Amino acid sequence: MGLNASALPDFPWDSLTPFIERASAHPDGIVNLSVGTPVDPTPLVVRDTLARAADAPGYPTAHGTLALREAVAQWFASRRGVPGVDPAGVLPTIGSKELVAFLPSLLGLGEDDVVVHPTAAYPTYDVGARLAGATPFPADDVAEWEGNRAVKLVWVNSPSNPTGAVLSVANLRNTVEAARAIGAVVASDECYAELPWDEPWVSGGVPSVLDPAVTGADHTGLLALYSLSKQSNLAGYRAAFAAGDPALIAALLETRKHAGMMMPTPVQAAMVAALADDAHVVAQREVYRARRETLSAALREAGFSIDGSAAGLYLWSSRDEDCWDTISWLADRGIVAAPGAFYGRAGTRHVRVALTATDERISSAARRLVNKQ
Repeated sequence: MGLNASALPDFPWDSLTPFIERASAHPDGIVNLSVGTPVDPTPLVVRDTLARAADAPGYPTAHGTLALREAVAQWFASRRGVPGVDPAGVLPTIGSKELVAFLPSLLGLGEDDVVVHPTAAYPTYDVGARLAGATPFPADDVAEWEGNRAVKLVWVNSPSNPTGAVLSVANLRNTVEAARAIGAVVASDECYAELPWDEPWVSGGVPSVLDPAVTGADHTGLLALYSLSKQSNLAGYRAAFAAGDPALIAALLETRKHAGMMMPTPVQAAMVAALADDAHVVAQREVYRARRETLSAALREAGFSIDGSAAGLYLWSSRDEDCWDTISWLADRGIVAAPGAFYGRAGTRHVRVALTATDERISSAARRLVNKQ
């Protein structure tokens, strides 16, 4: 079945245009906290490696270099508590969004198939199902879909975009067991895993779907997706990967080879450097921690509640009103956030406030929220 582009909704962020225009009229300028795009410098260790690898006249392979795949396996062992990732079961992707959007199609799903995703979720899970002609099904409780053999793909997202919620090992294990019982693939979007804020995740780490306590040391039917955009300020590099079941990766790879879906060789080299250097990740997290403390205190003083938000780059915030009323209230103060409605019906009374602005802009937003500017 061809890609079902006619079934796609309008691109959500286009609807923010009038609020961006209103916020831009603020005397001190706009503070745009509606998208999670990094603003801090790309680490020097990554840029230097990219430059050294710039002489790359030949085509890369779709499977990526062995050096990159081994670096990913080592990163899972050292940073995520997941030993034994097979480098054959690693696949570089051109950003994580492209695999989120195309995974149902790459798996051959179609009109008789169901794709489960969280109720408050990144819109591309829904979009990817529609592109394949499959049926998206928002659900947070395994009981809503377990035993349903029409379910072929189950998305989990931990830490969550937009809510910042973190799934426990027990929750992930329950999902994996239910999916395996019906032969469904579990794909876990873990792009914010290096940004935990609340206990127990700070000390224990955010669990991966590939964790042996989740899987029984068996990665069959499982994929973990990760991006270096957030932890390493590499959004412009489109540096991401999937890891897990080598058989699943091999099947995806066959289609991707035909389609020429290959990560540039210099970017692969830069990823190896980024994955091997923990220092810049820790330093960047502390930058976000300071911004988070400034912004969360101001939001609470302004009457917002902050729900979830245990990890990641966002504050899932509410004034206990329709999200578009909150977006309007913020725009009058020169601030733009993302309405929770972008993330499904479960988000209609929340807004997602990003930490991805400079220290100066975050401070300006905090002053405006508490009526000091």
